[in-house]
Amino acid sequence: MIAALSGRRQRRPIHGESRVKPVKVGICGLGTVGGGTFNVLQRNAEEIARRAGRGIQVAQIAMRSPNPNCQITGTAITHDVFEVASNPEIDIVIELIGGYTVARELVLKAIENGKHVVTANKALIAVHGNEIFAKAREKGVIVAFEAAVAGGIPVIKAIREGLSANRINWVAGIINGTGNFILTEMREKGRTFPDVLAEAQALGYAEADPTFDVEGIDAAHKLTILASIAFGIPLQFDKAYTEGISRLTTADVNYAEALGYRIKHLGVARSTPSGIELRVHPTLIPADRLIANVNGVMNAVMVNGDAVGSTLFYGAGAGMEPTASSVVADLVDVVRAMTSDPENRVPHLAFQPDALSAHPILPIDACESAYYLRIQAKDHPGVLAQVASILSARGINIESIMQKEAEEHDGLVPMILLTHRVVEQRIDDAIVALEALDDVVGKVVRIRVEQLN
Repeated sequence: MIAALSGRRQRRPIHGESRVKPVKVGICGLGTVGGGTFNVLQRNAEEIARRAGRGIQVAQIAMRSPNPNCQITGTAITHDVFEVASNPEIDIVIELIGGYTVARELVLKAIENGKHVVTANKALIAVHGNEIFAKAREKGVIVAFEAAVAGGIPVIKAIREGLSANRINWVAGIINGTGNFILTEMREKGRTFPDVLAEAQALGYAEADPTFDVEGIDAAHKLTILASIAFGIPLQFDKAYTEGISRLTTADVNYAEALGYRIKHLGVARSTPSGIELRVHPTLIPADRLIANVNGVMNAVMVNGDAVGSTLFYGAGAGMEPTASSVVADLVDVVRAMTSDPENRVPHLAFQPDALSAHPILPIDACESAYYLRIQAKDHPGVLAQVASILSARGINIESIMQKEAEEHDGLVPMILLTHRVVEQRIDDAIVALEALDDVVGKVVRIRVEQLN
Protein backbone atom coordinates (compact mmCIF):
# COMPACT_ATOMS: atom_id res chain seq x y z
CA MET A 1 0.00 0.00 0.00
CA ILE A 2 2.81 2.36 0.87
CA ALA A 3 4.56 1.65 -2.41
CA ALA A 4 1.35 2.29 -4.34
CA LEU A 5 0.82 5.63 -2.66
CA SER A 6 4.41 6.58 -3.27
CA GLY A 7 4.04 5.89 -6.95
CA ARG A 8 1.13 8.32 -7.22
CA ARG A 9 3.02 11.26 -5.69
CA GLN A 10 3.21 14.34 -7.87
CA ARG A 11 6.75 15.24 -8.88
CA ARG A 12 8.13 18.54 -7.75
CA PRO A 13 8.57 21.19 -10.45
CA ILE A 14 12.15 21.65 -11.55
CA HIS A 15 13.82 25.04 -11.63
CA GLY A 16 12.13 27.40 -14.07
CA GLU A 17 8.76 25.65 -13.97
CA SER A 18 5.74 27.44 -12.52
CA ARG A 19 2.15 26.48 -11.88
CA VAL A 20 0.95 30.04 -12.31
CA LYS A 21 0.47 31.84 -15.58
CA PRO A 22 3.20 34.27 -16.62
CA VAL A 23 2.94 37.97 -15.94
CA LYS A 24 2.30 39.86 -19.17
CA VAL A 25 4.06 43.14 -19.74
CA GLY A 26 3.80 45.82 -22.38
CA ILE A 27 6.88 47.82 -23.41
CA CYS A 28 6.22 51.39 -24.55
CA GLY A 29 9.25 52.59 -26.48
CA LEU A 30 11.73 50.27 -28.20
CA GLY A 31 14.67 52.64 -28.42
CA THR A 32 17.99 52.15 -26.65
CA VAL A 33 16.63 51.23 -23.21
CA GLY A 34 13.47 49.56 -24.52
CA GLY A 35 15.49 47.39 -26.86
CA GLY A 36 17.88 46.46 -24.07
CA THR A 37 14.99 45.59 -21.77
CA PHE A 38 13.38 43.34 -24.38
CA ASN A 39 16.66 41.55 -25.09
CA VAL A 40 17.51 40.99 -21.42
CA LEU A 41 14.02 39.60 -20.78
CA GLN A 42 14.38 37.20 -23.69
CA ARG A 43 17.98 36.17 -23.03
CA ASN A 44 17.63 35.66 -19.27
CA ALA A 45 14.01 34.48 -19.22
CA GLU A 46 14.64 31.33 -17.19
CA GLU A 47 16.88 33.03 -14.65
CA ILE A 48 14.40 35.89 -14.23
CA ALA A 49 11.50 33.45 -13.76
CA ARG A 50 13.46 31.64 -11.05
CA ARG A 51 13.96 34.91 -9.21
CA ALA A 52 10.45 36.27 -9.69
CA GLY A 53 8.59 33.02 -9.02
CA ARG A 54 6.80 33.09 -12.35
CA GLY A 55 7.52 33.84 -15.97
CA ILE A 56 7.52 37.34 -17.45
CA GLN A 57 6.23 37.57 -21.00
CA VAL A 58 6.41 40.60 -23.32
CA ALA A 59 2.87 40.51 -24.66
CA GLN A 60 2.83 43.83 -26.54
CA ILE A 61 5.24 46.52 -27.73
CA ALA A 62 4.38 50.10 -28.67
CA MET A 63 7.02 51.66 -30.91
CA ARG A 64 7.49 54.23 -33.64
CA SER A 65 9.90 52.13 -35.69
CA PRO A 66 11.59 48.72 -35.37
CA ASN A 67 14.79 48.32 -33.40
CA PRO A 68 17.26 46.34 -35.55
CA ASN A 69 18.84 44.90 -32.39
CA CYS A 70 15.61 43.17 -31.33
CA GLN A 71 13.99 40.03 -32.73
CA ILE A 72 10.34 40.79 -31.98
CA THR A 73 8.69 38.30 -34.35
CA GLY A 74 5.57 36.87 -32.73
CA THR A 75 5.06 39.82 -30.34
CA ALA A 76 2.00 42.03 -30.79
CA ILE A 77 3.02 45.48 -32.09
CA THR A 78 1.23 48.83 -32.00
CA HIS A 79 2.14 52.44 -32.70
CA ASP A 80 -0.26 53.67 -29.98
CA VAL A 81 1.18 53.62 -26.45
CA PHE A 82 -2.29 54.14 -24.98
CA GLU A 83 -3.41 50.86 -26.54
CA VAL A 84 -0.91 49.14 -24.24
CA ALA A 85 -2.25 51.02 -21.22
CA SER A 86 -5.79 49.86 -22.09
CA ASN A 87 -4.97 46.27 -23.03
CA PRO A 88 -6.79 44.02 -20.52
CA GLU A 89 -4.12 41.32 -21.01
CA ILE A 90 -1.30 43.54 -19.78
CA ASP A 91 -0.38 43.39 -16.08
CA ILE A 92 2.62 45.77 -16.10
CA VAL A 93 3.33 48.73 -18.39
CA ILE A 94 6.99 49.62 -18.95
CA GLU A 95 7.23 53.32 -19.87
CA LEU A 96 10.41 54.06 -21.83
CA ILE A 97 9.28 56.86 -24.15
CA GLY A 98 10.73 59.72 -22.07
CA GLY A 99 9.56 63.31 -21.74
CA TYR A 100 6.97 64.94 -19.53
CA THR A 101 3.61 65.11 -21.31
CA VAL A 102 2.73 61.93 -23.22
CA ALA A 103 4.59 59.84 -20.65
CA ARG A 104 2.55 61.36 -17.82
CA GLU A 105 -0.74 60.67 -19.64
CA LEU A 106 0.37 57.12 -20.41
CA VAL A 107 1.39 56.33 -16.84
CA LEU A 108 -1.77 57.83 -15.33
CA LYS A 109 -3.94 55.90 -17.79
CA ALA A 110 -2.16 52.65 -16.99
CA ILE A 111 -2.63 53.27 -13.27
CA GLU A 112 -6.30 54.14 -13.80
CA ASN A 113 -6.69 50.79 -15.53
CA GLY A 114 -5.18 48.98 -12.55
CA LYS A 115 -1.80 48.24 -14.10
CA HIS A 116 1.56 48.40 -12.37
CA VAL A 117 4.18 50.65 -13.96
CA VAL A 118 7.94 50.47 -14.40
CA THR A 119 9.67 53.58 -15.75
CA ALA A 120 13.19 54.86 -16.43
CA ASN A 121 11.92 58.43 -16.84
CA LYS A 122 13.67 60.66 -14.29
CA ALA A 123 12.07 63.85 -15.60
CA LEU A 124 8.61 62.35 -15.24
CA ILE A 125 9.20 61.20 -11.66
CA ALA A 126 10.98 64.39 -10.55
CA VAL A 127 8.28 66.70 -11.93
CA HIS A 128 5.07 64.63 -11.71
CA GLY A 129 5.99 61.92 -9.22
CA ASN A 130 3.89 63.23 -6.34
CA GLU A 131 0.75 63.12 -8.49
CA ILE A 132 1.63 59.71 -9.97
CA PHE A 133 2.35 58.11 -6.60
CA ALA A 134 -0.87 59.46 -5.10
CA LYS A 135 -2.87 57.93 -7.96
CA ALA A 136 -0.97 54.65 -7.62
CA ARG A 137 -1.81 54.45 -3.91
CA GLU A 138 -5.46 55.15 -4.70
CA LYS A 139 -5.55 52.27 -7.20
CA GLY A 140 -3.36 49.91 -5.16
CA VAL A 141 -0.66 49.54 -7.84
CA ILE A 142 3.11 49.88 -7.85
CA VAL A 143 5.22 52.44 -9.72
CA ALA A 144 8.87 51.35 -9.86
CA PHE A 145 11.62 53.71 -11.04
CA GLU A 146 15.08 52.35 -10.17
CA ALA A 147 16.34 52.96 -13.72
CA ALA A 148 15.46 56.67 -13.47
CA VAL A 149 18.65 57.39 -11.50
CA ALA A 150 22.21 56.30 -12.34
CA GLY A 151 21.33 53.72 -14.98
CA GLY A 152 22.43 50.27 -13.86
CA ILE A 153 23.47 51.30 -10.32
CA PRO A 154 20.78 50.09 -7.85
CA VAL A 155 21.13 53.17 -5.66
CA ILE A 156 17.41 53.82 -5.12
CA LYS A 157 16.89 50.34 -3.73
CA ALA A 158 20.01 50.70 -1.61
CA ILE A 159 18.82 53.92 0.02
CA ARG A 160 15.15 52.98 0.26
CA GLU A 161 15.69 49.48 1.65
CA GLY A 162 19.32 48.65 2.39
CA LEU A 163 19.94 51.84 4.40
CA SER A 164 16.50 52.08 6.02
CA ALA A 165 18.04 51.86 9.53
CA ASN A 166 19.95 55.10 8.95
CA ARG A 167 19.27 58.77 9.26
CA ILE A 168 20.77 59.92 5.98
CA ASN A 169 23.00 62.98 6.45
CA TRP A 170 23.91 63.69 2.83
CA VAL A 171 23.96 62.34 -0.69
CA ALA A 172 26.47 63.45 -3.32
CA GLY A 173 26.71 62.08 -6.81
CA ILE A 174 28.21 62.24 -10.27
CA ILE A 175 24.93 61.40 -11.97
CA ASN A 176 25.40 62.63 -15.52
CA GLY A 177 27.89 60.75 -17.66
CA THR A 178 28.10 63.39 -20.38
CA GLY A 179 29.31 66.09 -18.01
CA ASN A 180 31.74 63.70 -16.37
CA PHE A 181 33.20 62.72 -19.73
CA ILE A 182 33.73 66.38 -20.64
CA LEU A 183 35.45 67.24 -17.34
CA THR A 184 37.63 64.12 -17.55
CA GLU A 185 38.85 65.07 -21.03
CA MET A 186 39.49 68.68 -19.95
CA ARG A 187 41.61 67.52 -17.00
CA GLU A 188 43.51 64.65 -18.63
CA LYS A 189 44.15 66.20 -22.05
CA GLY A 190 43.93 69.96 -21.46
CA ARG A 191 41.08 70.33 -23.95
CA THR A 192 38.53 73.14 -23.95
CA PHE A 193 34.86 72.69 -23.09
CA PRO A 194 33.55 73.41 -26.65
CA ASP A 195 36.04 70.96 -28.15
CA VAL A 196 35.11 68.07 -25.84
CA LEU A 197 31.39 68.80 -26.12
CA ALA A 198 31.61 68.42 -29.90
CA GLU A 199 33.25 65.03 -29.46
CA ALA A 200 30.64 63.97 -26.88
CA GLN A 201 27.93 64.78 -29.41
CA ALA A 202 29.74 62.85 -32.15
CA LEU A 203 30.05 59.83 -29.85
CA GLY A 204 26.37 59.98 -28.92
CA TYR A 205 27.02 60.87 -25.26
CA ALA A 206 25.41 64.30 -25.69
CA GLU A 207 22.30 65.32 -27.61
CA ALA A 208 22.31 67.86 -30.44
CA ASP A 209 20.88 70.22 -27.80
CA PRO A 210 23.07 69.34 -24.78
CA THR A 211 21.40 71.78 -22.35
CA PHE A 212 19.90 69.14 -20.03
CA ASP A 213 23.30 67.47 -19.60
CA VAL A 214 25.78 70.35 -19.42
CA GLU A 215 23.57 72.80 -17.49
CA GLY A 216 22.71 70.32 -14.74
CA ILE A 217 18.99 69.80 -15.44
CA ASP A 218 19.31 66.06 -16.00
CA ALA A 219 21.33 65.69 -12.80
CA ALA A 220 18.82 67.83 -10.89
CA HIS A 221 15.98 65.49 -11.94
CA LYS A 222 17.93 62.58 -10.49
CA LEU A 223 19.06 64.45 -7.36
CA THR A 224 15.45 65.45 -6.65
CA ILE A 225 14.51 61.77 -6.56
CA LEU A 226 17.50 60.79 -4.42
CA ALA A 227 16.78 63.57 -1.92
CA SER A 228 13.16 62.51 -1.55
CA ILE A 229 13.97 58.89 -0.74
CA ALA A 230 16.93 59.88 1.46
CA PHE A 231 15.11 62.44 3.60
CA GLY A 232 11.43 61.51 3.26
CA ILE A 233 10.32 64.76 1.59
CA PRO A 234 7.97 65.30 -1.37
CA LEU A 235 9.57 65.62 -4.80
CA GLN A 236 10.42 69.30 -5.39
CA PHE A 237 12.38 69.64 -8.62
CA ASP A 238 11.35 73.28 -9.02
CA LYS A 239 13.38 74.14 -5.89
CA ALA A 240 16.62 72.47 -6.98
CA TYR A 241 19.52 74.81 -7.75
CA THR A 242 21.28 74.04 -11.02
CA GLU A 243 24.54 75.40 -12.41
CA GLY A 244 26.26 74.01 -15.49
CA ILE A 245 29.82 73.40 -16.59
CA SER A 246 29.82 75.39 -19.83
CA ARG A 247 31.77 78.30 -18.30
CA LEU A 248 34.55 76.15 -16.81
CA THR A 249 38.00 76.72 -18.26
CA THR A 250 41.02 74.46 -18.49
CA ALA A 251 42.80 77.03 -16.31
CA ASP A 252 40.44 76.36 -13.40
CA VAL A 253 40.70 72.60 -13.95
CA ASN A 254 44.51 72.90 -13.79
CA TYR A 255 44.53 75.23 -10.78
CA ALA A 256 42.25 72.82 -8.91
CA GLU A 257 44.64 69.98 -9.72
CA ALA A 258 47.57 72.00 -8.41
CA LEU A 259 45.71 72.52 -5.14
CA GLY A 260 45.03 68.78 -4.80
CA TYR A 261 41.44 68.81 -6.07
CA ARG A 262 39.41 67.55 -9.02
CA ILE A 263 36.42 69.41 -10.48
CA LYS A 264 33.29 67.28 -10.86
CA HIS A 265 29.74 68.22 -11.83
CA LEU A 266 28.22 67.15 -8.54
CA GLY A 267 24.70 66.82 -7.22
CA VAL A 268 24.55 67.46 -3.46
CA ALA A 269 21.59 66.92 -1.14
CA ARG A 270 22.26 67.57 2.54
CA SER A 271 19.97 67.63 5.56
CA THR A 272 20.57 70.55 7.93
CA PRO A 273 18.58 71.78 10.93
CA SER A 274 17.24 74.69 8.88
CA GLY A 275 16.35 72.76 5.73
CA ILE A 276 17.48 70.55 2.86
CA GLU A 277 20.23 71.63 0.49
CA LEU A 278 19.38 70.53 -3.08
CA ARG A 279 21.99 71.70 -5.57
CA VAL A 280 23.84 70.70 -8.75
CA HIS A 281 27.01 72.57 -9.72
CA PRO A 282 30.72 72.21 -10.54
CA THR A 283 32.50 71.19 -7.35
CA LEU A 284 36.09 70.85 -6.19
CA ILE A 285 36.62 67.47 -4.46
CA PRO A 286 39.91 66.36 -2.87
CA ALA A 287 41.76 64.25 -5.43
CA ASP A 288 42.24 61.35 -2.99
CA ARG A 289 38.48 60.76 -2.61
CA LEU A 290 37.24 57.70 -4.52
CA ILE A 291 34.46 59.70 -6.17
CA ALA A 292 37.01 62.24 -7.46
CA ASN A 293 38.53 59.41 -9.50
CA VAL A 294 35.33 58.41 -11.26
CA ASN A 295 36.10 59.26 -14.87
CA GLY A 296 34.64 59.13 -18.36
CA VAL A 297 30.93 58.43 -18.65
CA MET A 298 30.72 56.49 -15.38
CA ASN A 299 28.45 57.50 -12.50
CA ALA A 300 28.92 57.29 -8.74
CA VAL A 301 26.77 58.17 -5.75
CA MET A 302 27.98 58.61 -2.17
CA VAL A 303 25.48 58.24 0.66
CA ASN A 304 26.36 59.13 4.25
CA GLY A 305 24.24 57.64 7.03
CA ASP A 306 24.55 58.04 10.78
CA ALA A 307 24.95 54.29 11.36
CA VAL A 308 26.76 53.05 8.25
CA GLY A 309 28.98 56.07 7.59
CA SER A 310 29.83 56.79 3.94
CA THR A 311 29.03 54.32 1.17
CA LEU A 312 29.86 54.57 -2.54
CA PHE A 313 27.82 53.15 -5.42
CA TYR A 314 29.65 53.06 -8.75
CA GLY A 315 28.86 51.86 -12.25
CA ALA A 316 27.45 52.58 -15.68
CA GLY A 317 24.99 55.44 -15.45
CA ALA A 318 23.43 54.96 -18.88
CA GLY A 319 23.44 52.65 -21.88
CA MET A 320 21.26 49.95 -23.34
CA GLU A 321 21.80 47.00 -21.04
CA PRO A 322 23.01 48.72 -17.83
CA THR A 323 19.74 50.68 -17.70
CA ALA A 324 17.80 47.60 -18.81
CA SER A 325 19.32 45.80 -15.82
CA SER A 326 17.53 48.22 -13.49
CA VAL A 327 14.28 48.10 -15.49
CA VAL A 328 14.16 44.31 -15.30
CA ALA A 329 15.11 44.33 -11.61
CA ASP A 330 12.10 46.57 -11.03
CA LEU A 331 9.95 44.14 -13.01
CA VAL A 332 11.08 41.28 -10.77
CA ASP A 333 10.28 43.33 -7.65
CA VAL A 334 6.83 44.21 -8.98
CA VAL A 335 6.05 40.59 -9.85
CA ARG A 336 7.09 39.48 -6.36
CA ALA A 337 4.90 42.14 -4.73
CA MET A 338 1.85 42.01 -7.02
CA THR A 339 -0.15 39.74 -4.71
CA SER A 340 0.90 41.46 -1.49
CA ASP A 341 -1.26 43.82 0.53
CA PRO A 342 -0.64 47.35 -0.86
CA GLU A 343 -0.29 48.63 2.71
CA ASN A 344 2.70 46.36 3.27
CA ARG A 345 4.69 47.23 0.16
CA VAL A 346 7.86 49.33 0.20
CA PRO A 347 6.69 52.97 -0.04
CA HIS A 348 7.52 54.75 -3.29
CA LEU A 349 9.59 57.42 -1.53
CA ALA A 350 10.91 55.10 1.22
CA PHE A 351 8.83 56.71 3.98
CA GLN A 352 5.15 56.11 4.58
CA PRO A 353 3.10 58.66 2.56
CA ASP A 354 1.52 60.20 5.66
CA ALA A 355 4.94 60.54 7.30
CA LEU A 356 6.68 62.67 4.66
CA SER A 357 8.47 65.68 6.12
CA ALA A 358 7.70 69.34 5.43
CA HIS A 359 11.36 70.25 6.05
CA PRO A 360 11.95 73.07 3.50
CA ILE A 361 14.35 73.15 0.58
CA LEU A 362 16.91 75.89 1.21
CA PRO A 363 17.61 78.60 -1.37
CA ILE A 364 21.17 78.46 -2.64
CA ASP A 365 22.23 81.61 -0.77
CA ALA A 366 21.35 79.88 2.53
CA CYS A 367 23.45 76.79 1.72
CA GLU A 368 26.88 76.35 3.26
CA SER A 369 30.07 75.32 1.47
CA ALA A 370 33.73 76.11 1.11
CA TYR A 371 34.73 78.03 -2.02
CA TYR A 372 37.39 78.30 -4.70
CA LEU A 373 37.77 81.89 -5.91
CA ARG A 374 39.86 82.97 -8.90
CA ILE A 375 40.51 86.70 -9.18
CA GLN A 376 42.23 88.42 -12.11
CA ALA A 377 44.06 91.43 -10.62
CA LYS A 378 46.36 94.15 -11.89
CA ASP A 379 49.98 93.67 -10.91
CA HIS A 380 49.93 96.36 -8.21
CA PRO A 381 51.07 96.13 -4.59
CA GLY A 382 48.42 95.81 -1.87
CA VAL A 383 45.76 93.99 -3.90
CA LEU A 384 45.99 90.84 -1.84
CA ALA A 385 45.59 92.87 1.37
CA GLN A 386 42.42 94.46 -0.04
CA VAL A 387 41.04 91.04 -0.97
CA ALA A 388 41.80 89.63 2.47
CA SER A 389 40.17 92.64 4.14
CA ILE A 390 36.93 92.22 2.15
CA LEU A 391 36.71 88.53 3.03
CA SER A 392 37.58 89.09 6.70
CA ALA A 393 34.92 91.79 7.06
CA ARG A 394 32.30 89.20 6.05
CA GLY A 395 33.54 86.46 8.35
CA ILE A 396 35.14 84.45 5.54
CA ASN A 397 38.33 82.64 6.54
CA ILE A 398 40.96 81.84 3.92
CA GLU A 399 42.35 78.31 3.94
CA SER A 400 44.99 78.75 1.24
CA ILE A 401 46.17 81.19 -1.42
CA MET A 402 47.98 80.57 -4.68
CA GLN A 403 49.25 83.58 -6.61
CA LYS A 404 50.65 83.04 -10.11
CA GLU A 405 53.00 85.15 -12.21
CA ALA A 406 51.46 87.90 -14.33
CA GLU A 407 50.01 86.62 -17.60
CA GLU A 408 52.10 87.64 -20.63
CA HIS A 409 49.13 88.52 -22.83
CA ASP A 410 47.39 90.94 -20.44
CA GLY A 411 49.72 91.51 -17.49
CA LEU A 412 47.04 90.34 -15.03
CA VAL A 413 47.89 88.26 -11.98
CA PRO A 414 45.67 85.22 -11.27
CA MET A 415 44.94 84.91 -7.54
CA ILE A 416 43.38 81.63 -6.39
CA LEU A 417 41.90 81.33 -2.91
CA LEU A 418 40.27 78.50 -1.01
CA THR A 419 37.96 79.50 1.84
CA HIS A 420 36.59 77.67 4.83
CA ARG A 421 32.91 76.73 4.89
CA VAL A 422 30.56 79.69 4.99
CA VAL A 423 26.96 80.52 4.10
CA GLU A 424 26.77 81.41 0.41
CA GLN A 425 25.17 84.81 0.96
CA ARG A 426 28.44 86.00 2.51
CA ILE A 427 30.40 84.88 -0.54
CA ASP A 428 27.89 86.62 -2.82
CA ASP A 429 28.38 89.87 -0.89
CA ALA A 430 32.16 89.48 -0.95
CA ILE A 431 32.25 88.87 -4.71
CA VAL A 432 30.27 92.07 -5.33
CA ALA A 433 32.81 94.01 -3.25
CA LEU A 434 35.78 92.31 -4.91
CA GLU A 435 34.53 93.06 -8.42
CA ALA A 436 34.14 96.71 -7.42
CA LEU A 437 37.87 97.08 -6.67
CA ASP A 438 39.77 99.15 -9.24
CA ASP A 439 42.54 96.56 -9.38
CA VAL A 440 40.24 93.58 -10.01
CA VAL A 441 39.46 92.96 -13.69
CA GLY A 442 36.42 91.08 -14.90
CA LYS A 443 34.27 88.60 -13.00
CA VAL A 444 35.43 86.61 -10.01
CA VAL A 445 35.22 82.87 -10.71
CA ARG A 446 33.50 81.01 -7.87
CA ILE A 447 33.36 77.20 -7.58
CA ARG A 448 32.04 75.40 -4.51
CA VAL A 449 34.25 72.96 -2.60
CA GLU A 450 33.08 69.78 -0.81
CA GLN A 451 35.33 67.56 1.31
CA LEU A 452 32.87 64.61 1.40
CA ASN A 453 34.39 63.18 4.55
